[in-house]
Amino acid sequence: MSEANPLQRPATRAARLSAVEEALLKHVITSQSQLSQILADEDIEVTQATLSRDLDELGAVKTRLADGTVAYTIGGRQQNPAPHAGGKGEQQMSRVLSGLVTSVASAGSLIVVHTPSGAAQYVASVIDKQPLDGVLGTIAGDDTVMVICADEAMASTRSKWLLDIASKTTSEQ
Repeated sequence: MSEANPLQRPATRAARLSAVEEALLKHVITSQSQLSQILADEDIEVTQATLSRDLDELGAVKTRLADGTVAYTIGGRQQNPAPHAGGKGEQQMSRVLSGLVTSVASAGSLIVVHTPSGAAQYVASVIDKQPLDGVLGTIAGDDTVMVICADEAMASTRSKWLLDIASKTTSEQ
């Protein structure tokens, strides 16, 4: 089994903003220098002034977290450093997906999710907003979402996980 290529981004402002937002959601970032190092690890070199403008444009603010740490957050969204969506994020996903997912199947490194007509793009958006290890992204049509995973094993794991999330009933949440 070949190893998946790491995420590569074009050298554009939009890609840099996306990388900053992703870093803020995946990690607890307490300083601009820490964020700059995370970006540098992804081959994104940025000046402190540009990083300040990016944080301002994204609406990132320093917030005191539940454990007392002061860290950057975007729009009040808490960071989720866990490899799986968990807690509140998983509950929100379950509420959406339980009413919209009609089937889930994995094929190779892909997961195919069926929805009622017109719901696929919304379901893909819900999945994309969760920082999920092993999930590279989604493609949505009218009633089908393709979830692209890093490898076959991750597709199998994520397929079962998505089915479990979509199967939860309101009384279980």
